[in-house]
Amino acid sequence: MIGVKRGAWIYLIVLLISLTVEGFDVPLTLVQDAVAKGAVCLDGSPPAYHFAPGFGSGVDNWLVHMEGGGWCSNVEECKQRTKNFRGSSKYMEQLSFSGILGNKQTSSPDFYNWNKVKIRYCDGSSFTGDIEAVNPATNLHFRGARVWRAIMDELLAKGMNKAQNALLSGCSAGGLASILHCDSFRDLLPAGATVKCFSDAGYFIDAKDVSGKESIKDFYSQVVTIHGSAKNLPSSCTSSFPPSMCFFPQYVVQSMRTPLFILNAAYDAWQIKNILAPSPSDPSKVWGECKLDIKKCSSSQLQVLQDFRSEFLHALPANSPSTGLFIDSCYSHCQSGAQETWLSSNSPAIDKMSIAKAVGDWFYGRSAIQKIDCPYPCNPTCVNREID
Repeated sequence: MIGVKRGAWIYLIVLLISLTVEGFDVPLTLVQDAVAKGAVCLDGSPPAYHFAPGFGSGVDNWLVHMEGGGWCSNVEECKQRTKNFRGSSKYMEQLSFSGILGNKQTSSPDFYNWNKVKIRYCDGSSFTGDIEAVNPATNLHFRGARVWRAIMDELLAKGMNKAQNALLSGCSAGGLASILHCDSFRDLLPAGATVKCFSDAGYFIDAKDVSGKESIKDFYSQVVTIHGSAKNLPSSCTSSFPPSMCFFPQYVVQSMRTPLFILNAAYDAWQIKNILAPSPSDPSKVWGECKLDIKKCSSSQLQVLQDFRSEFLHALPANSPSTGLFIDSCYSHCQSGAQETWLSSNSPAIDKMSIAKAVGDWFYGRSAIQKIDCPYPCNPTCVNREID
């Protein structure tokens, strides 16, 4: 038994070392000038990002990645976020870049030498909020859209205004932000530049939960209201739908002008836990074990998951040649930020194609990429994990 434990510890140490060396540390940059513009985190602290300069042939190419981290829909939730890096830059430290943000040709062949930016997420609204008044009783600043603009201004001044190629990406709430800000990002850059957007695990769908309630629709409506997001959502969407509906990508993509790549698990772990089977709609915790491990789902629960997959696929943009798709049948959330899932010897694949190969081929127009996996549990390459 002792030998088994020792072997497990050695494996864990090797794993931790491999995870450490896969990335490279990038310092935190605070945007102090943004405070004067009111472009601040929920607690009023300055916004922040991490920047790794491009080199070689990538000096005029930019990859801007937006961090994920859910949303806050009321004062209590938003106040809670001010106690950590989700709502305050006071708690932020340097990060390690890997996966799509990696700096080696073997780890990210098409983007390794680009200028790479990770925008920290501290506003709780996918960078859409903007309310001038600050209630002194709460000291909450709903300024996500101002944060977005302030960081864009700083990056443009750093050389992004001369970009030849640019990709706006993000994971989870950042993946949603990459869709919501896609066209405005395109408009900031030179007309002759190739500009596209990439959403990883950000395609949240308008679906009822297991109790028949529209829980996610109600939640997004509260987010849009408390943050004052309506005026900062794509007008191409809000001209046709109520603002809160324009937090759902399926209604935004119908009128988007800029090419988009959608990377998503058909059984997205966050969506299963929070859209399909949120805890308030499952008081008996029937879905408890299933949500933790898809292998523990009953046959009836698996059928519900298969129906959810069908609903997800139906919400994807149809007949759009400029849209790239990689919809695998994994139970995961965010797959581009870690080397294990982005590009490795055992990373998820569809038709033997890795995520990194699919995104690169799509960005450079080497081939049209619209990969949709067969239903669970058909894909043995799946890495079922939740990462940002």
